[in-house]
Amino acid sequence: MEQWDAATAGTLVRASYKTGEYIGETVEVSPSGKIAVKILAVVKHPTQGDLHNPMEADVAFFHQRRALAYQEIALMPAHTVKPYTGTVPEYRDSLLTALEAQREELQGTVRWAQRCLQELEALAREY
Repeated sequence: MEQWDAATAGTLVRASYKTGEYIGETVEVSPSGKIAVKILAVVKHPTQGDLHNPMEADVAFFHQRRALAYQEIALMPAHTVKPYTGTVPEYRDSLLTALEAQREELQGTVRWAQRCLQELEALAREY
């Protein structure tokens, strides 16, 4: 397998930060071993809500998570940082695409839940 060096400043990478995924370039490796990455594009928008209680709406604090900003530098766990060789999309376009993808995924979850409720109602009538 080919070696790559994330410590080389300017290396393009795909990395995860909390619940989001980003394309960026490495800035440096911190003393803790985390890799400082300058954000260039959003691949996956961060998940909303309480991560300790997924799919729960009635929690004490429902977190709103923003995507990391263009050229924001974040310390990424080294195991989440992988080389990236594709074209880097424009930040705002990538942000809106990632946001819309998450909205569509959640709408699918809503439709699934509604269908489950319909089927349970049908079963309740039979029982």
